[in-house]
Amino acid sequence: MPPRTIPINLADRTYKAHIGASLIAELPSIVSRAAPSARRAFLVVDTGVPSPLAGRVQEALSANAMATPSAGMPYLTRFDITPTEPGKSLATLTDLLTALARSRHERFDPIIALGGGIVGDIAGFAAAVYRRGVPIIQCPTTLLAMVDASIGGKTAINLDIGGGLGDADLKKNLIGAFHQPNAVIADIECLPSLPARVLRCGLAECIKHGLIAGHAGDPGLFDWTIRNLPAILGHAPGPTLELIARNVAVKARFVETDEHEQASDADGGRALLNLGHTFGHVLETLPHLSPDLDPSNAPLQHGEAVALGLVAATACAAYLKICQPDLPDLVRSTLAAAGLPTRIAGLPADDRVLGLMGHDKKVLGGVLRLVLPTALGTARIVKDPPREAVVAGLAAIRLG
Repeated sequence: MPPRTIPINLADRTYKAHIGASLIAELPSIVSRAAPSARRAFLVVDTGVPSPLAGRVQEALSANAMATPSAGMPYLTRFDITPTEPGKSLATLTDLLTALARSRHERFDPIIALGGGIVGDIAGFAAAVYRRGVPIIQCPTTLLAMVDASIGGKTAINLDIGGGLGDADLKKNLIGAFHQPNAVIADIECLPSLPARVLRCGLAECIKHGLIAGHAGDPGLFDWTIRNLPAILGHAPGPTLELIARNVAVKARFVETDEHEQASDADGGRALLNLGHTFGHVLETLPHLSPDLDPSNAPLQHGEAVALGLVAATACAAYLKICQPDLPDLVRSTLAAAGLPTRIAGLPADDRVLGLMGHDKKVLGGVLRLVLPTALGTARIVKDPPREAVVAGLAAIRLG
């Protein structure tokens, strides 16, 4: 099964996403090509990555030093991060930046992010601001990070704004920068070690991509995903590689045409990738919500929140009569087949949720902007949707 390489062609440069099996062995050569002037590397490791895998990556990089280190400094420095939404913070960023400075990390030396989307976001943002920008190489180990977070250069941390608002204090991805990676390396052999819940979360972003893939030249992606769900859930290598490659290609097309999300609302552009996320980001910050009524499984993981957001967004679109009437049932059944939640217990009152949605980054001039599906494969931005339509979306996911 040959690997796939997806180019991301930007105005000023191109980088590649490498997708395949046994890519860990190729990591040193990919790093050398992506950062040819590097002398040392800094490895940021997600503590959720299995120790044997992290060890193999560290050994591969250490055994293939790009250059002899000077001043007695080691070629490779490692920094571990435990991925949590509260920990995606200024404090963690400061600790990482301090470690970079103490390692004498220089401007041509790459940071290598090994793990899921949270660690990729933090490491990417550190790379954006350290010495005004150093190379970042994303090595995603979760399906969600492979198809979404590692592609496109969005990096960010959360901000706790205080004010005694409780769970409403945490604002997702409020501090960030666009900083494109030098390369992305997605080894599908990382996926079978994931908990089933984490794999399902990645499928939420794949289903989202299918709902907008007509804008990116792949209108059949949603139907293909439905047909191949059993094989993908069973870790079949061929369909898994195809899933990742097609989803990366879809996201790449949005990034290429609207890198910094500046397209008009009429065009949609990269903002269409936020389908389901305005609802989902609110759900993700409510720590008591559980995907299955078991409080020990709270809070929701990102993909679970996105899945619920897709149901809400589709119901909102149906209320406004801008999509086919059968689309909400199709979206709900597809998410359920992937093992994702489509209803949630404990959702706060409508007014409170609407207030939290007002902090979304897509709000402009105090006006809420929602990405809503219009047909299978297409979506558009709706400015200032009626309250009743948004409440209809919330009602579609409210359990009890």
